[in-house]
Amino acid sequence: MTENNLKKWYVVRAVSGQENKVKAYIETEISRLGMADYVSQVLVPTEKVVTVKEGKKLVKEKVYFPGYVMIEANLVGEVPHIIKSITSVIGFLGETKGGEPVPLRISEVNRMLGKVDELAVNTDNHAIPFNLGETIKVIDGPFNGFNGTVEKINDEKRKLEVMVKIFGRKTPLELSFMQVEKV
Repeated sequence: MTENNLKKWYVVRAVSGQENKVKAYIETEISRLGMADYVSQVLVPTEKVVTVKEGKKLVKEKVYFPGYVMIEANLVGEVPHIIKSITSVIGFLGETKGGEPVPLRISEVNRMLGKVDELAVNTDNHAIPFNLGETIKVIDGPFNGFNGTVEKINDEKRKLEVMVKIFGRKTPLELSFMQVEKV
């Protein structure tokens, strides 16, 4: 390893929808050619999207920057040509025709990597989709199909206290946002 082997983050443009394949191709090609010293990380920033379908909770990984793959590398010698020649790679972001690939600024890298960590922890942080007093329908769990009224909202835990009529008596239930839908 030489003293000038400084790695910087670059963005590789890929065919949209092929980001994970491109990541795998780059990693395979780099290790096959014994160039792991020059490329330390290949990253596809993703976020977890939680949906409920037919009462089942589905967690899907969604690419956060479609068409882009982050790569930490020292682009010396053949390395940029090897990466550009990989299937589904369009080129590097920020390069002018025939010019050098432009590395990301540290602030951009931190923001993107911070975003990746934040997304891993915080699955869905959008506004509270329910209001107090609103009528909802339970779509998951033992009370599936029952209608109820929202009594309390706990945004931090993403849960609702719902008053449901069971056998003519009002019964409080604690349900997650994913177990109910608006009527």
